[in-house]
Amino acid sequence: MNLRDKLRSLLVRLYARRVEGHLDHAQVPKHIGVIMDGNRRWAKAAGSTTVHGHRAGAEKIEEFLGWCSETDVEVVTLWLLSTDNFDRPQEELVPLLGIIEDVVRTLAADGRWRVHHVGTPDLLPQQMQTTLKEAEETTAGIEGIVVNVAIGYGGRQEIADAVRSMLLDASDKGTSLEELADAVDVETIGRHLYTGAQPDPDIVIRTSGEQRLSGFMLWQTAHSEYYFCEVFWPAFRKVDFLRAMRDYAARHRRYGG
Repeated sequence: MNLRDKLRSLLVRLYARRVEGHLDHAQVPKHIGVIMDGNRRWAKAAGSTTVHGHRAGAEKIEEFLGWCSETDVEVVTLWLLSTDNFDRPQEELVPLLGIIEDVVRTLAADGRWRVHHVGTPDLLPQQMQTTLKEAEETTAGIEGIVVNVAIGYGGRQEIADAVRSMLLDASDKGTSLEELADAVDVETIGRHLYTGAQPDPDIVIRTSGEQRLSGFMLWQTAHSEYYFCEVFWPAFRKVDFLRAMRDYAARHRRYGG
């Protein structure tokens, strides 16, 4: 690292400390959703491979969760693999699935996070389904941040699965369609989402400069704030995170009022 880069790094660290020092923890979001975008473009810009980009993105996750712990965040939803990602070439998809499985194991072994899978298990290889189940079971008693790992996740699919779950639940209870139609409301559907009784995301962060949700938590983000960051996910820094927290704290959430 040359002198110019060292000075820039020092200035960024000093700026991050300043932002952190002025951060009001009472205004920190309790649930953060993260669309971790830009792994492939980061790798291309670095002259590296797509697999290397995905690995670099995976390595960023624990660092990010550490920042969340420092700022009293309670729930984090990480979008690791969408239903659309299954259309990618096998030479990219297979290594990506392996990297994601390693991420789940690492999170479960850390001892600080409570891992919860959100997504459609049937889309995933049997080995990954087993890994996710074991991660949920071994971390169930941990009181730290709930980390939702969105794997094989699609927002429309989640809503469809919630309706299906609601119908099956009604059938098991002997509830008629007419009775269900009279009883169904927003809260009823919400209870059958992958996130169940969890609070909805207060803010959704998307890296890489893209400004769209791409189907991420369509139901839960009805009143969420959005923060779009130009930085590719593997290059996401603590100062970028703190800027998002500061920006959120400065907003006035009206919920339509």
